[in-house]
Amino acid sequence: MIISSKDRITTSQAVVILVNYILAAGILTLPRVSVEKVKTPDVWISVFLGGLIAMIAGVIIVKLSQQFPGKTFYQYCQEIVGKWVGGVLSLVIIGYFFTISAFEVRTMAEVTGFFLLEGTPTWGIILPFLWVGFYLIIGGINPIARMFEIIFPITIIIFLLVTFMSLGIFEIDNLRPVLGLGMLPVLKGIKTASLAFLGPEIMLLLVAFLKQPDKAVKVVLVGISIPLIFYVLTVVMVIGALSVDGVVTRTWPTLDLMRSFEITGLIFERFESLLLVIWIMQIFATFTITYYAAALGLAQLFKKNIKPFIYGLIPIIYIIAMFPKNINDLFKLGDRIGNVAIFLFGVLPLILLSISRLKGEKHETKSS
Repeated sequence: MIISSKDRITTSQAVVILVNYILAAGILTLPRVSVEKVKTPDVWISVFLGGLIAMIAGVIIVKLSQQFPGKTFYQYCQEIVGKWVGGVLSLVIIGYFFTISAFEVRTMAEVTGFFLLEGTPTWGIILPFLWVGFYLIIGGINPIARMFEIIFPITIIIFLLVTFMSLGIFEIDNLRPVLGLGMLPVLKGIKTASLAFLGPEIMLLLVAFLKQPDKAVKVVLVGISIPLIFYVLTVVMVIGALSVDGVVTRTWPTLDLMRSFEITGLIFERFESLLLVIWIMQIFATFTITYYAAALGLAQLFKKNIKPFIYGLIPIIYIIAMFPKNINDLFKLGDRIGNVAIFLFGVLPLILLSISRLKGEKHETKSS
């Protein structure tokens, strides 16, 4: 499947896609999982450093993709390491994308079932979600980008509104002392914090769709900076309101923060509903772009039309989404995905970039 001129997206659309991809389940679970590792109020420093690492990884991915204009990872990988190794690596990345897609759908079903649709069977929440996502991606990258542009400003407005409403129960003493136990606890939390920024890997594909691929580094830097601000704000507000000890005991601390304050005289009393609205939209965004990335990969790998693969992935995503027996199994799946991602997008692009550069130098030497 060759990318046509109609399937081009602007730099701002690429930024919005990257932001929406990153801002998924992390905003609800990051305060708890990072506090469990760090065990001090300095979690926000770990999150900040995790964001910087994600930026470095993202820039490496972009530099690799820019070596092969107009081609996605699935197309240029075989040029770097050969047909068979490149094919296997492409299949691994495709597997990663549809597993992430299934993980996001199941996470959405768990939270929605717990907070909004109590008693509704998991499959009853997942299936409508799958079909709506299928309807969106059948049109290609442009409808996905346009929908993300609608979601983005709504997310910003509601998130800031709800966050600043919780200032009334915020205690600055819960964030003190800064670096009371030194840098060691902060360093322990960097890996966990970095996993919340999974998303730059989509640039393996997006660079090929950009109208101005030379601005791809800017896309990565801006696209990670916005979630970085979101995450640091979230962690600071949640720990400031609930304390370190209070965060560890809660499964969804960000939602518990929204439930722990009331503002009299307003139409809304349950502010977590507002957060759930934007959060479900973010989950949908991550689900659709990873679903599309997996289908595109299969289409380009086997040089076929994308539509049969879009249909074929629905039952696979559904089966993987239903596989975890409970929420603990779901979190374990998330940890495994994160560990795989560290190698796939932290180490592999650097190796491929080095091989690509060496091959280029050898080619130049021979031609001269």
